[in-house]
Amino acid sequence: MVDTRNESIVTEFILVGFEQSSPSTRALLFVLFLALYSLAMAMNGLIIFITWTDPRLNSPMYFFLGHLSFLDVCFITTTIPQMLIHLMVKNHIVSFVSCVTQMYLVFCVGVAQCILLAFMAYDRYVAICHPLSYAQIMSQQVCVRLVSTAWFFGLINGIFLEYMSFRNPFCRDNHIENFFCEAPIVITLSCGDPQFSLRVIFADAIVVLLSPMVLIVISYARILASILGRSSSSGWRKTFSTCASHLTVVIFLYTSAMFSYMNPRSTHGPDKDKPFSLLYTLIAPMCNPIIYSFRNKEMKGAVVRALGRSSLFQAESV
Repeated sequence: MVDTRNESIVTEFILVGFEQSSPSTRALLFVLFLALYSLAMAMNGLIIFITWTDPRLNSPMYFFLGHLSFLDVCFITTTIPQMLIHLMVKNHIVSFVSCVTQMYLVFCVGVAQCILLAFMAYDRYVAICHPLSYAQIMSQQVCVRLVSTAWFFGLINGIFLEYMSFRNPFCRDNHIENFFCEAPIVITLSCGDPQFSLRVIFADAIVVLLSPMVLIVISYARILASILGRSSSSGWRKTFSTCASHLTVVIFLYTSAMFSYMNPRSTHGPDKDKPFSLLYTLIAPMCNPIIYSFRNKEMKGAVVRALGRSSLFQAESV
């Protein structure tokens, strides 16, 4: 047990982030991250708009894509704007309540996203391997239930992880060696032995990250097995390309999250944590629209139609 009577209770945290970088480096990072953030917001916002307004995209795949983009917008908005502000100002202090809120949103949206990606892989499996039963299996009601399930588990799991992260008082160093309140780093700052909470976080990460990933791998493995048995080489190449691109995003997102939440803390450090955190908080949400959507002919056509309607509206308003 740790005697906390002579320790001051932490009421705020300091996000170290890129504080040790030179002013010119921080300015360059600000421009770079602002461009990436703006691009991610624009692309995901466009996907949300066209999947929810274009009647030609009234299918489960685009229904899931719209919700994935919405999750991406929520995810990057939770962490990146704060990082951009801290790159330009010297005050990196965040209140205890702000840190708690940010961590919960990261947990909630991140878990929902992992589960939704698994449902999207299952949707592709049904569409390719059981095309005749696809409309019946993936009905609108089923799709709504799947998305609701992803959000439900995200909300509930977020509450559980939040409790495990803040179950002990904080009376140690309040410097967080990252650009946002990341759970494993925050837990190590708490009073007492943080190992129990870290082990629980590790066990939860196994369930939340590995279980959906197993479903994703099985779904795409069955898709490839089904396609290999067909004679059409063009169809095989198209499906293989789609599966490979989707798996690339999944591996990209999951490996970075696994490093943050499933590796021993002894292997971590500021130089390692921040790049991996950037991968799943900024780079992955930016790449998702490109790989999942803009390589799709129907999506490209919807984008052209949306831009055409916008140009027409502007011309009429002049």
